[in-house]
Amino acid sequence: MSTVYVNEPPTAGKVVLHTTFGDVDIELFSREAPKACRNFVQLIMEGQYDSTVFHRVIRGFMVQGGDPTGTGSGGQSVWGKPFKDEFHSRLKFSHRGRVAMANSNVPNSNRQQFFITLDKASHCDGKYTIFGKVSGPTIFNVLRIGEVDVDGDDHPEETVRIEGAEVLWNPFDDIVPRSQVKELTAAEKAEQEEERRKEERRKRRRKTKDSKLLSFGDDEAQETRTVAVPTPAAAEAAPAPGVRTSGLAPPPDVFLEPEDDE
Repeated sequence: MSTVYVNEPPTAGKVVLHTTFGDVDIELFSREAPKACRNFVQLIMEGQYDSTVFHRVIRGFMVQGGDPTGTGSGGQSVWGKPFKDEFHSRLKFSHRGRVAMANSNVPNSNRQQFFITLDKASHCDGKYTIFGKVSGPTIFNVLRIGEVDVDGDDHPEETVRIEGAEVLWNPFDDIVPRSQVKELTAAEKAEQEEERRKEERRKRRRKTKDSKLLSFGDDEAQETRTVAVPTPAAAEAAPAPGVRTSGLAPPPDVFLEPEDDE
């Protein structure tokens, strides 16, 4: 047994499930199963496991939970769809306390439900993603859950509930619960609306200012139209730099129309 633990990769991350049978501490293999661990951590942060039950118990094998419907057919991943299996050569169902994703008995169908083994379960190797292990003496609380009486469908006759869950060590510092994302979006919308109002006020001020500038331009244009046009002889007598003096100048009040904007 000691060899098994020596060959096992180190954990990175820890959560606790507060159940009606006592706390269950779970250390995470977040490097070996990053998707499963990220999914599990975020669901806990969002309260998705609160008040759910362990709906299936098979004595000597495992306890299964995490379904918000309590039927064994519900639950969804944080991505809104199943995610891929994550198998690692150093993670096997070699002893009790393995925490793994439940699936639909087909590859890459992991969502929200999970199970905890009560003993060695080598037949599960390569079929279910191991993403954590129960640590310390809290394994005995799991074993107590595994001893409850069940009906013919492996449903516990006594309710075993996850009253709440906490993330004690989050290995993913970029996780933002989806409920907080909605709040941030609402705040951003309020900020954007305020910025839009400020921009409208700036536009109104610019429009007022431009109107005043345009009135000055009209006066200048009027002054330009009243200036007498010099005769060709006078122009030749005193030429302006860079201006041709041959030919007739255009008569007053004749202006080139600007090109139409395409």
